[in-house]
Amino acid sequence: MYMPTVRLPGLIDPHVHLRDPGQTEKEDFYTGTAAALAGGFSAIVDMPNNKVPITTKEKLEEKQKTASTQIVCDLGFYFGSMGDNLDEFDKVKGKVLGLKLYLNQTTGNFLLDKKHLSEIFECWPEELPILFHAEEQTFDDVLDIVKQHPRKVHLCHMSTAYELKRVIEAKDKGLPVTCGVTPHHLFLSEKHFKQYGVFAMMRPPLRPQVDVDFLWENLASIDLIESDHAPHTLEEKNSDNPPNGIPGLETTLPLLLTAVSQDALTIEDVVRLCHTGPKTVFGIDQGPDTYIEIDPEEEYVIDQSKMQSKSKWTPFNGWKMKGKLLRITLHGKKVFDAGKITAEAGFGQLLTKDKSIEEDS
Repeated sequence: MYMPTVRLPGLIDPHVHLRDPGQTEKEDFYTGTAAALAGGFSAIVDMPNNKVPITTKEKLEEKQKTASTQIVCDLGFYFGSMGDNLDEFDKVKGKVLGLKLYLNQTTGNFLLDKKHLSEIFECWPEELPILFHAEEQTFDDVLDIVKQHPRKVHLCHMSTAYELKRVIEAKDKGLPVTCGVTPHHLFLSEKHFKQYGVFAMMRPPLRPQVDVDFLWENLASIDLIESDHAPHTLEEKNSDNPPNGIPGLETTLPLLLTAVSQDALTIEDVVRLCHTGPKTVFGIDQGPDTYIEIDPEEEYVIDQSKMQSKSKWTPFNGWKMKGKLLRITLHGKKVFDAGKITAEAGFGQLLTKDKSIEEDS
């Protein structure tokens, strides 16, 4: 039977938490990048809030060395700061794709006092963006500091109408800000928390439907999709003190393709949000010999038991999907085909500013 195939450029997820090093019972570099391929992503960028936060050149290089022998897709990193490592900034500027700051409590207790913001803005290399986890009042604090020190800032996981309205206002005023949204804030609302319980616990939390609707209505003002892939073990999620976060690498593309089949999105929207946007914001270029192939008509049901991630659970388990990943070609080599990883561990390349993927290929 004829199977319609559509080719798209390699997708990029600029916001994942692979937990390696320090918490590899949740995820490691191999399983995390395998999950990325299974989800249609040829490149991902990992956050610095590891068990021991990545705040020095030494810790960053140790992480890169560990990753280099395991990854099956391309992988970049962000640096971290709590305001006490400004002398490390110049040492890592060619080795990372940005600086991630946390102004609210989240996984890893990696919390920055906002009094350090001005100094960080002055010291962080101008060519690299600063990313923020900022909710409620701290969100306004970020926009205020951008007005004082205009420079590239990316606001992660928009989840409320208020936040996105402020971003739209900032863009209209010419401030150099970009923003992302997660699939779970597009496809779930606070009502789903009653249905899925701890498996719908995340930061930022799920929001009322009015906020979800506003995100959809103003998707043109959002620069990219970011999964915020945050794997935890089932035992942790079922404990008396369950952590926030859900795995998302393997469900993002299926959800988006299903939305395309329902005329809620176009395939051009998917390319803009999952390729062009992150490529532009973070300077990631994998070249023309990296692409994915999908069947937009295939229907199936999400089965969490078949996930590549160590966290084999998702609130989207059992959801009916339309549109499926068939193959991924990375730097001219087939690395995913018919549900199987075909790349050897270590085939993926490290994304850095020192040596771009475009130059390598």
